[in-house]
Amino acid sequence: MPASPAASDQAIALLRKLGAADIAHPGGTLVTHLQRVQGQLAAWGARPALQLAGLCHAFYGTDGFPTALLSPDSRTELAEVIGAETESIVYLYASCDRKATYPTLADADGAFRNRFTGRLHTPRPQLRRDFAELSAANELDLARIDPVFREQWGAELLALFTRFQPLLSQAAWSDCHTVLAAAPQD
Repeated sequence: MPASPAASDQAIALLRKLGAADIAHPGGTLVTHLQRVQGQLAAWGARPALQLAGLCHAFYGTDGFPTALLSPDSRTELAEVIGAETESIVYLYASCDRKATYPTLADADGAFRNRFTGRLHTPRPQLRRDFAELSAANELDLARIDPVFREQWGAELLALFTRFQPLLSQAAWSDCHTVLAAAPQD
């Protein structure tokens, strides 16, 4: 089931209003990248809230893409546009301190470090799965669009998503393996 067209349209309107159509990103602009990530999640059969989170995952910036369109203090404003469930996925994704979180994300009791607050917490299993699936969709988009990115990061990303495999859908894992296994191994 695809994300609500009305919610997607509202999110795209907000992204454009905040300048995402003017921010360069591999394969075009930030808004085109976000639309591709949403489309990838839809192709994998992700539920509508996660698909919409794919479209919105960069609103607060990320540990790997620091350009923020909104401050994390604007969570209520974003939730009014995309809904509370989707916003919580977006915030979790944006707040991730990757270096501290990635090694234990697949562990049921693994700590998740919030890069905005420095606090550690343990997201519930559904949020861990959402985070892993969104991470895969995001990184695979970059690997497909940019051969230099895939060459540089493919082996490391394959190792990461191999650790995340228990959290990934079969479709996501299959694509991770297909796209990233083609990258040169160190």
